[in-house]
Amino acid sequence: MTKTDSRIAWGWGLATVHTDGGVLDTYYPEPKLGKPGRNDLEPPTSLTEATSTDPIRNVSRIVIQTVIDLDTAPADVPDAYLRLHLLSHRLCRPRTINVDDIFAVLPNNVWTSIGPCRPQGFELIREQLRQANGGLEIYGVDKFPRMLDYVIPSGVRIADANRVRLGAHLADGTTVMHEGFCNFNAGTLGRSMVEGRISQGVVIGDGSDIGGGASIMGTISGGGKQQISVGQGCLLGAESGIGISLGDNCVVEAGLYVTAGTRVTMPDGSVVKAATLSGEPDWLYLRDSTTGKVLAKSRAARSAIELNDALHKN
Repeated sequence: MTKTDSRIAWGWGLATVHTDGGVLDTYYPEPKLGKPGRNDLEPPTSLTEATSTDPIRNVSRIVIQTVIDLDTAPADVPDAYLRLHLLSHRLCRPRTINVDDIFAVLPNNVWTSIGPCRPQGFELIREQLRQANGGLEIYGVDKFPRMLDYVIPSGVRIADANRVRLGAHLADGTTVMHEGFCNFNAGTLGRSMVEGRISQGVVIGDGSDIGGGASIMGTISGGGKQQISVGQGCLLGAESGIGISLGDNCVVEAGLYVTAGTRVTMPDGSVVKAATLSGEPDWLYLRDSTTGKVLAKSRAARSAIELNDALHKN
């Protein structure tokens, strides 16, 4: 594979197309990096046999082939879905492909147990869908579907499918508990415990634990551009949060939220903004319960936290 080819990706997909011509979603069971070859001219039988028409939802499922440039912004719905599949199939790491303006490309769908529907006019077909299919479950109204409806990565545990969006990157050995959450273009790079929120653009290093209710600032709301990383062997305590990156072997105590502007008292007594410590390893962040000051204490002499092996043999 040439260097140029490595920034191209392609896949045979099954697209849901509305009678108005709009594409609601596209499913790619085997996305690939590089350009399609001579042996890739025909779609897999598993897709051609799955084509169908649903007159109630006013959609058809058709086979398409999509080829994209990973360095340009998504051009249309099939393009955007291929990028999300590449991330969830772990063919591309978060923040390595262009997903600029993906919200403008993706349609807002009603996600149901039957498949995606247009929100416009849905109330007129709801009961027809229920009767025709022996029941109907509505998962949400959103631009992004649940990852597990499209991709099930090997070696992971996900307690609640609603908490992980398509486009999440979950490494082998990752456990996402019931209240954990992982957005698109974000995720884990190694074995991790996720009981808190991994926002868009955030990556978590191997052996780290995102405690219950913990939150990591992303890059969507508020127009922020800084992308946050959590290093290896880190712990975010329950209900804690960060707006800075953590280097390896860092701990944030339960209930403490450290933003870029948080004033932190260093071991020598000096006071700095937390932004100056962003990405540095071996720090413990905690709040003095008497003075209310946020303190940074060295963890250089302490080993990284250890995850429970039994929980991550997935």
